[in-house]
Amino acid sequence: MAISTLQKLASQISKSPSLSLSSRTVIARTSSTSAARTTSAKVSDRIINLSAIDPDGNKQDVIGLTGQTLLKALANKGLIDPASHRLEEIDACSAECEVHIAQEWLDKLPPQSYDEQYVLRKYSNRNSRNRVVNKHARLGCQVVLTPELQGMVVAVPEAKPWDTP
Repeated sequence: MAISTLQKLASQISKSPSLSLSSRTVIARTSSTSAARTTSAKVSDRIINLSAIDPDGNKQDVIGLTGQTLLKALANKGLIDPASHRLEEIDACSAECEVHIAQEWLDKLPPQSYDEQYVLRKYSNRNSRNRVVNKHARLGCQVVLTPELQGMVVAVPEAKPWDTP
């Protein structure tokens, strides 16, 4: 009962015109995570199997959980250095947070927030004034895993020169 009340409240708050887009994204992510946690008590029902192509071109199986970010799942597999990111905050994004998602899966994701677009443009091509963003690029910290993403294919790009220590 309390969960459904919280979900209704989150829905009403997220539709408020006075909230910024990033605030709505956080509210939506929080309410979907809460819903995912309450729909099933079994961890096996929350498992999302993904395929990731590492920078060397090798395909690796990645396991995530519903409500978890793609970045967290990739970091758990060792494909992204968790020290390079605070794993949930867009303020901490670097080029290492960028992933490329296969076209067939892009339509199943929510649209990019303004903040995500800004960060992708900022890191896409530092030396270019045009800053063309790869249309398959998303920030792993902004992609929340859902059952609809079962089997999704992502590519982890090679680290950019300015991100290498």
